[in-house]
Amino acid sequence: MRVLVTGYAGQLGYDTIRLLEARGIECRGVDMQDFDLTDGQAVKDYVQTYRPTAIVHCAAYTNVDKAESQPEICAAVNGMGTVNIVRAALTVGAKVVFISTDYVFPGTGDQPWKINDAYGPRNVYGMSKVQGEDAVRSLMTRYFILRTSWVFGKNGHNFVRTMIRLGKEKKEIRVVDDQIGSPTYTRDLARVICDMLPTEKYGIYHVRNEGFISWFQFAKMIMEKAGLPCRVLPVPSSEYPTPAKRPLNSRLDGSKLAEAGFEPMPTVEDALDRYLNEIRDEI
Repeated sequence: MRVLVTGYAGQLGYDTIRLLEARGIECRGVDMQDFDLTDGQAVKDYVQTYRPTAIVHCAAYTNVDKAESQPEICAAVNGMGTVNIVRAALTVGAKVVFISTDYVFPGTGDQPWKINDAYGPRNVYGMSKVQGEDAVRSLMTRYFILRTSWVFGKNGHNFVRTMIRLGKEKKEIRVVDDQIGSPTYTRDLARVICDMLPTEKYGIYHVRNEGFISWFQFAKMIMEKAGLPCRVLPVPSSEYPTPAKRPLNSRLDGSKLAEAGFEPMPTVEDALDRYLNEIRDEI
């Protein structure tokens, strides 16, 4: 197996490359300096030169708020960029893993979103990921679409690092308590990707750490485990307006993972413990 990982400089791409190498699987990570995702010919040329048997497509436009003022750029990267990856993969017979998000759903109600629930993105980023999913599903059959949520990993900025920084700087912070989901450690997500790659169990999966909590609850957990005395107060989303609307319900039904025979994801608390140990020198 030969695996090409796009967006390797990001949190998930970094961990995926690390785990592939640890498993002795030939792989290569690429990022913006290697080719422009929106340039179909450049993508095709690179893929045909490397000739991977699988492409893990982690690269994406991920600035959710900035996307509201740059919808064309976001759509070009996440939508057309994914079309280009899929078309290039087809020329060499490679399977594709596409990383998607809970933002493809409307974020209403209080029940976990199921695999086949209807799309209903509330922001530009979510719509661009719907475009990416549609490209994968309409152009090929040998694919894995992995929807995830609230990711955190070693190689990048994330909520955990932000909370640790604020916990050191402030005595008290306010965090929204009406957005519910599952924080997801990219090392655990990368493990699922590497487990799936040799198989032909294609389709859409929801992959997130086990357990549903609010951002407020997660922030409290971070402060407690990091030993920071900062007080965390709950506030509604209405008191923390952002350019992009966030879903209140980011719960994803992850039951298909075990049903397909893959190892279940660890709990959110277990994932946070391991992540804090990984970045212990920053605390």
